Amino acid sequence: MLDLLVRNATLADGQRGVGIAVKDGRIVEVREGLGLAGDSAAPPAHEVLDAEGLLVTPPFVDAHFHMDATLSYGLPRVNASGTLLEGIALWGELKPLLTAEAIAERALAYCDWAVARGLLAIRSHVDVCDPRLLAVQALLDVKKRVAPYLDLQLVAFPQDGVLRSPGAIENLKRALAMGVDVVGGIPHFERTMQSGAESVRVLCELAAELGRLVDMHCDESDDPLSRHVETLAAETVRLGLQGRVTGSHLTSMHSMDNYYVSKLLPLMAEARLGVVANPLINITLQGRHDTYPKRRGMTRVPELLAAGMTVAFGHDCVLDPWYSLGSADMLDVASMGLHVAQMTSQAAMRQCFDAVTVAPARLLHLEGYGLEPGCHADFVWLQARDPIEAIRLRATRLAVYRRGKRVAETPPATAALSLPGRPGRVDFLQRAGG
Repeated sequence: MLDLLVRNATLADGQRGVGIAVKDGRIVEVREGLGLAGDSAAPPAHEVLDAEGLLVTPPFVDAHFHMDATLSYGLPRVNASGTLLEGIALWGELKPLLTAEAIAERALAYCDWAVARGLLAIRSHVDVCDPRLLAVQALLDVKKRVAPYLDLQLVAFPQDGVLRSPGAIENLKRALAMGVDVVGGIPHFERTMQSGAESVRVLCELAAELGRLVDMHCDESDDPLSRHVETLAAETVRLGLQGRVTGSHLTSMHSMDNYYVSKLLPLMAEARLGVVANPLINITLQGRHDTYPKRRGMTRVPELLAAGMTVAFGHDCVLDPWYSLGSADMLDVASMGLHVAQMTSQAAMRQCFDAVTVAPARLLHLEGYGLEPGCHADFVWLQARDPIEAIRLRATRLAVYRRGKRVAETPPATAALSLPGRPGRVDFLQRAGG
């Protein structure tokens, strides 16, 4: 007896009429026709979900977020200039006022938003420059509390610079010992280029020693001479960390000359660096010193993909010192990434959907992610027929499943018309040939 049988689903790769059988929180069978009329081989199930030919996908994954700051917009004041540096300064003003209880309360509220949107895995950077490590304690507690319904992976992030901020390296080590998962860094915020490169070396050596993954804020700048990703790639190869290191933001690549990038891309590919672009925040914070034309600021996503690297999109911020909007909707992130990178071919639009699902899952090294036998029964039923339509419509999450159990649901989006001569209901789903 199955716990759950999903029938007549469309998968992201285009397979239609697919059934997904679930037992004890794991997927046990996936095949076309499973559970449809005439399929005598389908075992009975306690719950049957008819997907009605709509899209069923693995859950959304956010590869880059700041949960310690989320939902703090306006505390103690609003970022008037909208710049990255004022946001960092504002976070510095807020830190002395923080309490573990308030951080946890806001983080738990955000996790509720995430689950409702089908976002079931988040990598969150947590600031370790406060010697009290309040945010670390709070988010480690949140991680335990949300574990039944969301995977929360934490990065020890020295927001003020691991060398620039007194005691930051020891705080970072303490955070890792407390249970934080990943080594972070911010080389472009160190006092000099040389110090930035040194911070990359120190942090990568620490990660290699402890067997940890690495995810560094790297070159989040409009300065084309901010080239710490080159050092990150070199240290990754030197220490044998290939496939275990991620460079987040990399916005300076947007401003680099093409010749240098033509040398840089092969170095990054050799290191098997993962990359996280943060479209909503990169387009908001970068180019602030430009008049016209204004730079978009987001890194070179199509070129990185063409070089064979895993590229994910992150939400980065929601209602915090850096960003005054957001709702935990990774389809919103995918849409912005698609537009900013001009990825409008059919294949490229599907890559943008992958950038908020399978690609970030790969960077987080999530165990059991996917819609294959043996994977966790975690998936989202969307009111769309394919990934491109899901992005176009910011598709309603009709149901969200975690380990085979429904954890969220939303009524279908419909609109009723009362126009003269045109009464009826509006269907925004793509028609055949339309």
